[in-house]
Amino acid sequence: MITHLRGKLAQAHPTHAVVDVNGVGYEVTIPLSTYDRLPPPGQSVELLTHLAIREDAHELYGFANPEERDLFRLLVQRVSGIGPKTALAVLSGTSVAAFKGAVVHGDAKALAQIKGVGKRTAERMIVELKDHVGVAGAWEAASAKHALTPEEQKINDAVLALISLGWKQVEAHRLVRAVFDRLGADVEVETLVRDALRQS
Repeated sequence: MITHLRGKLAQAHPTHAVVDVNGVGYEVTIPLSTYDRLPPPGQSVELLTHLAIREDAHELYGFANPEERDLFRLLVQRVSGIGPKTALAVLSGTSVAAFKGAVVHGDAKALAQIKGVGKRTAERMIVELKDHVGVAGAWEAASAKHALTPEEQKINDAVLALISLGWKQVEAHRLVRAVFDRLGADVEVETLVRDALRQS
C-alpha cells in the first residue's frame, strides 16, 4: 500500500499531479482543494495517498492533509453507490468541516449543491454517515464558522481529542478550559489533553 509520496512536483493540473520520486513519476488524481495547496512545479511536495486497485487499473489518489483523505475514504467505503469520482467532487466542492456540518445537521440541500451530487445522493450520505461523523464532526463544524486564534485552536484540538476518546462535548470543553486557564496560553495541546484526563 502506498500511503504517501514525497518528491518534486513535476506537473500540476486541477484534476491530477505528477510527483517525481527519485526519478519515478507518479500520476496522482487530486481534488481542487489539494490543487490549491500545491507549490509551483519543481519544488518539493508531499501528498498523502490512497491506492485503489481495480481489475483493469491501479489508481492513486492524493490529498493535502489527513482530513481530506479520511473523508475520501469514508465516502467510498461507507456510502453505497459513491465512488472515487463523486468523493473527489465532494472535496472539490466543499471543505471537510462544512461537509461534516451538513451531515450532522441533516442539510441535504447544501450537499446537493455540490457538482455531481444530487438530492438522493445527498440524503444517502446523511443517512449512512451521520453515525460516523457524530458529535466530533459537529464540534469541528461549529469551530470552523469563525477564525480561531492560536489559543482557541489549542483548546479546540484538545476538545476534539477528548471527544474522540468518548467524552461528551460539554464536559470535554470544561476540562480543557480549566487546564488552559491554569497553565496559560503557552501550554501544548498534548499537555492540555493529558492534564484534562487526570482531572476527569
